[in-house]
Amino acid sequence: MGCFGFLKFMMFVFNGIIFLAGAAILGVGIWVKVDSGSILNFLGKIENAPSELSQVLNVGYLLIAIGALLLIIGFLGCCGAVKESKCMLLLFFIIVLLVFIAEVAGAVVILVFRPLANDLIAKLGTAAVANIKRDYGQSPDITGLWNTTMSTLNCCGFYNSSDFVGSPYYQTHNQQYPPQCCSNSYNQCNQTMAMTTGCFPKIKELVDENTVVIVGVALGIAALEICAMAVSMILYCRIKSRSA
Repeated sequence: MGCFGFLKFMMFVFNGIIFLAGAAILGVGIWVKVDSGSILNFLGKIENAPSELSQVLNVGYLLIAIGALLLIIGFLGCCGAVKESKCMLLLFFIIVLLVFIAEVAGAVVILVFRPLANDLIAKLGTAAVANIKRDYGQSPDITGLWNTTMSTLNCCGFYNSSDFVGSPYYQTHNQQYPPQCCSNSYNQCNQTMAMTTGCFPKIKELVDENTVVIVGVALGIAALEICAMAVSMILYCRIKSRSA
């Protein structure tokens, strides 16, 4: 196997992985949109939530779009390498280049508008706490969604357990907290036994702990995209010179 054959093989394997990753992301996106008990749908049921939250709730559509795009990229890369198609390889290069530019632009936007994200989170927190105090223990949908969220993340309330003070559940259960707030109690959960960690601090902690991993993955993806563009262009030029 010469250098040209090796590049074809690596192009096929690399884009096969991209194709499978795209299928997985597409499946997750569809699951997020279909699963009514997911956290995103839960946030969408919060009344008086900031209007900007609607952009976050479109993450399911974003995952579907990214998954479909990766499927197309993987298909073009695999078929372009196997069939030695200049058209597919060139189209693959253009799409990956556009994705790379979009990722760089997105990173710049996130860095520039990070203060706005903090303001959005503050508005969301105010709406979430008001939602708990008004509907938890009274609305089956809101109560069930909060219970699922707290059980999954092992947390209590949005900020902390005090979010439940004054809620319908708190008033009708002799000033008790939800059982999900007490890891070792299934009958009664008072202020002494309730955990103090809220769901938002728990999510923020998880993100902060994995910042290095997230940045590393992002840089790795960028490096792979650059390598993919280089290999596709090398194959394109080699095929073009052979057919000339």
